[in-house]
Amino acid sequence: MPATIISTRKALRQWHLYLFVVPSLLLIGTFCYYPAISAIIHSFFDWQGSDQMQFLGLDNFKRALADPILRQSFGTMCILVVANFFKMVPAILLAVVIHRLTSDKWQYWYRVLLIVPMVVPGLVSLFIWKFFFDPNLGIINNAFDLLHIKHMLVWLDVNWFHSGTFRMDAPISWLSEPRLIIPSLIFWGFPWVGAVSVFIFLAGLQGIGTEVYEAAELDGASPFQKFTHIELPLIMTQVRLNVILMMIGALQDYGLQFMLLGGNGGAGMKGMVPGLWMFNRAFLAGEFGYACSIGIILFFLILLMTYINNKYIRVDK
Repeated sequence: MPATIISTRKALRQWHLYLFVVPSLLLIGTFCYYPAISAIIHSFFDWQGSDQMQFLGLDNFKRALADPILRQSFGTMCILVVANFFKMVPAILLAVVIHRLTSDKWQYWYRVLLIVPMVVPGLVSLFIWKFFFDPNLGIINNAFDLLHIKHMLVWLDVNWFHSGTFRMDAPISWLSEPRLIIPSLIFWGFPWVGAVSVFIFLAGLQGIGTEVYEAAELDGASPFQKFTHIELPLIMTQVRLNVILMMIGALQDYGLQFMLLGGNGGAGMKGMVPGLWMFNRAFLAGEFGYACSIGIILFFLILLMTYINNKYIRVDK
């Protein structure tokens, strides 16, 4: 259907209809564009949240580039991003399993089971996981004791690392031991089956025509060959979308680290990520101008990664 071209005269004659758009534009400008513009302006000032400001030019940005804690936080973020690549695998496999179900009834119920956890607020899930990591009552330590995994950790710690941190008479402090903070953040969310990711992959799988599977069956392809030669290559667009969302979330989000480790990123700041350091400088140190400069740096990094992804990462089907 061809697009309808509206003449300038007709648009001006119906000007009053555009008044319905004004409330939405005002809300978007007030709550989206104004904070962003304000952050850009204040990033050039020594600002502590009051009316008093001192112009610093690019000093905040120079300080951020030389900030060792900010550099450490980017290193932690890179580790978590690499781990998230592997954590996408269970979601892909579950999407393939649901897609291959021949019963529409079972496909429906599996989707329902994936949606149900989304009803639980994310804050509640974080508190539950914080309880899981509790050294005395947490389910992880209880499971390790039941499966005698702690004996293996004690042996590894004494014989490989020669530090003797783990002891049989002491519970494992997952969120207090500096060496265990990053492994705990990686383990969070196990078995790493996010409903949103599964539905994105499932949408891509449902776009594969049945004739492709029929041709594969005629060629005698095994289920594994169907996955490696048909399903995985044809959902690479969805994989790329998840990668972009994951990298943006890794740069911006800090709720997990804040709820589990506090505003300082835990012992030795081992769990510090860029977003949490920005929050720390703003609301714990009162350096709002410096925090704004960190936010601007994160914005340009996200913009750069998105550009690189769209420009150089191609998905050929």
